[in-house]
Amino acid sequence: MTDNEKDVAREFPSAEDLRTEIKRENYKQKYKKILRSTVYALVVVAAVAVLIATLVLPVVQITGTSMDPTLTEGDIVVLVKSSQLKRGDLCAFSYSNRTLIKRVIGLPGDYIEIDAEGNVFVNGEQLDEPYVINKSLGECDIEFPYQVPESAYFMLGDHRDTSIDSRSTVIGCITDEQLIGKIVFRVWPFKDISFID
Repeated sequence: MTDNEKDVAREFPSAEDLRTEIKRENYKQKYKKILRSTVYALVVVAAVAVLIATLVLPVVQITGTSMDPTLTEGDIVVLVKSSQLKRGDLCAFSYSNRTLIKRVIGLPGDYIEIDAEGNVFVNGEQLDEPYVINKSLGECDIEFPYQVPESAYFMLGDHRDTSIDSRSTVIGCITDEQLIGKIVFRVWPFKDISFID
């Protein structure tokens, strides 16, 4: 092969080099297509998860000690949007751009009384409250008997000494518009994963 032929051979790739290059380009195109479709799928899944978490099953992390010992600081719980609340349900509601967790004690129209020892009476009957360790009147500035307004709920924290709740006119009764949802499941910590009654 002359020098001139060698120069021409260097300028034009062989058929094998062309096949290898075409294969490599096809692989790059296929890889980009798979990567693009994977990213689209992840974005769609993330958007659906955010919609479900916001509209159907909100997730909340517990802060503070007002629900001790039932829920402790750092617990993560799942809520379900529900307007069918009953006495004893744990609920999350909005108050001053914060999310608070309390227990439903009084339903619309109920009469609430709390004595000096912290015993709670609803419509004249004392509540059995095994979830409360230390009963206390706590921070209370309402007059008893107190009637729960229509479309509102009387809520108390389980740790009655420290909880600021419906006993205080600062928070008062919780309206339907403030409700975020009813707590149904604890997902964190793993050792305490459970449904919430």
